Amino acid sequence: MAKKNDEISSKWSEDWVPLKNIMNGMIELENGEYVTGIKIAPRNIFIMDAGTRDNVIYQLQNFYNSINFEFWLVVADRPVDINVYLSQLQILYNNATNAVTRKLISQDINKANMFMSAEYNVVDTEYYILFKEKKMDVIQKRLHSMISNLANCGLNSQQTSNNDLRVILDNFFNGGVSTTFSGMVSI
Repeated sequence: MAKKNDEISSKWSEDWVPLKNIMNGMIELENGEYVTGIKIAPRNIFIMDAGTRDNVIYQLQNFYNSINFEFWLVVADRPVDINVYLSQLQILYNNATNAVTRKLISQDINKANMFMSAEYNVVDTEYYILFKEKKMDVIQKRLHSMISNLANCGLNSQQTSNNDLRVILDNFFNGGVSTTFSGMVSI
């Protein structure tokens, strides 16, 4: 009975996750399964003409209906570091000789500083479809199929990277300190 108390005494939820390793764009679990998937580049379909938008939605319906395995739709926010951008603006400001140009750059610097304040949370929203599987050949077929089918929808996608998977895990386990989690749906 003491062992059970030791098992649940951990204050870190990561200790309950059967994660073994992250490599080659996959999370290896202790039971030999892998969690991987694709990252979908965002695209605003609401700026398209009605016919194109309807076609994308129709193609996405077909895509989702073609998936015959359990998957998770994940929307994750990744913090954006705009310090490099601010540094580049400052260099441009310092090198500008025209007063109008300096004023425009100064306005951009002020706006960037405003976004860095605690009032704003500057993030990139990223979209993923993840699945779990043991067999590598099945994983590769699923990845290829999803990337191809999303291309038919006019969407760019690629296999998740190690960094992508770490961001997803951080969104769940960091207590919201540096990133915020938007949602996860199991289908």
